[in-house]
Amino acid sequence: MIHTTIPSIALNDGRVLPAVGFGTYTLNGAAGVEDMAAAVSNGYRLLDSAFNYENEGALGAAIRKAGVSREDMRVSSKLPGRHHRFKEAIATVEESLYRAQLDYYDLYLIHWPNPSRGLYVEAWQALIEARRRGLVRSIGVSNFLPAHLERIIAETGVAPAVNQVELHPYFPQADQRAFDRAHGIVTQSWSPLGRASHVLQDPVIKAVADPHGRGCGQVILRWHVQLGALPIPKASSARRQIENISIFDFDLSTQDMASIATLAKLDGRIAGQDPAHYEEF
Repeated sequence: MIHTTIPSIALNDGRVLPAVGFGTYTLNGAAGVEDMAAAVSNGYRLLDSAFNYENEGALGAAIRKAGVSREDMRVSSKLPGRHHRFKEAIATVEESLYRAQLDYYDLYLIHWPNPSRGLYVEAWQALIEARRRGLVRSIGVSNFLPAHLERIIAETGVAPAVNQVELHPYFPQADQRAFDRAHGIVTQSWSPLGRASHVLQDPVIKAVADPHGRGCGQVILRWHVQLGALPIPKASSARRQIENISIFDFDLSTQDMASIATLAKLDGRIAGQDPAHYEEF
């Protein structure tokens, strides 16, 4: 077992999360259990899943296999867009727990606002109720834009603890991060290394990484941390898992951060602006 010390990030509900987590999308079945259990053994204490990943059973099995106490783990899942009605949402959270054979989730998110249906406020009310019942400890959202966040806060008085969005050097989400920060919401990064990993071969990233003696992935994940975001990278190999978590013993300079900032690109197909991408969620 790797003993990497991971700092904590405080949430607006008084709870904390590790400053880096482990993504589990496409990790299914016995192989998925092995990859997730290895991640826990290699030091990860936050595992991110979703009802629609169809791997909550594997997630629970991995936690039991890894042998780390449940109290030391932070486990999250997500409510799919098709189950935003109040009773359906509560039942879905319960089903998530049955699948994983867990008593509670540390964090449960609305997977996306599904704005064409317009039921995300009702879904948010259901998560507030799920938290009241002890089914979940912290609640949040994913792929919510400022307008969606403003509405659920105005109508319920409860701000999400987390907003999980696509975030990487090609799409740094400056406005979204600023909005989240102003409302005490932690921005969590999905696809933190980019969707097709092109950013891992970017010469600008390599020019920053080489003087630090670090890999491009480590520099990108360190960039997330210094932005105040919480990345959840996924990796199957033990080497990559360990590399991705070994990012707290160096710092990027102001110039390093400025160099990476030059990579920002405008892409309207991502970050909640492409309904087709989230239709299944």
